[in-house]
Amino acid sequence: MSAVKYPEERLYQVILAPVISEKATRVADKHNQVAFRVARDASKPEIKAAVELLFKVEVDDVKVANVKGKPKRFGRQIGRRVNWKKAYVCLKPGQELNFVAGE
Repeated sequence: MSAVKYPEERLYQVILAPVISEKATRVADKHNQVAFRVARDASKPEIKAAVELLFKVEVDDVKVANVKGKPKRFGRQIGRRVNWKKAYVCLKPGQELNFVAGE
């Protein structure tokens, strides 16, 4: 596995949360991919190593998208949500990812 190249403490900080949306569910069913919210400074090899370490699965490919924060109003003030990074992790055939720890 490729988790050897990076410190384990860093890999635990790369994956922030799974992305739960209609698009993420459709992509998961159709292309065997899982969407994650990741650290903004994370690279593709780091994301791959983190998913392999945390979930004990084999990763085939990683695609990354930078998501721009939406402009929002707070009364008369115009603010902006923070930018964030999303990673689509393609699993190798036969691999499955379960978020429930009991199964």
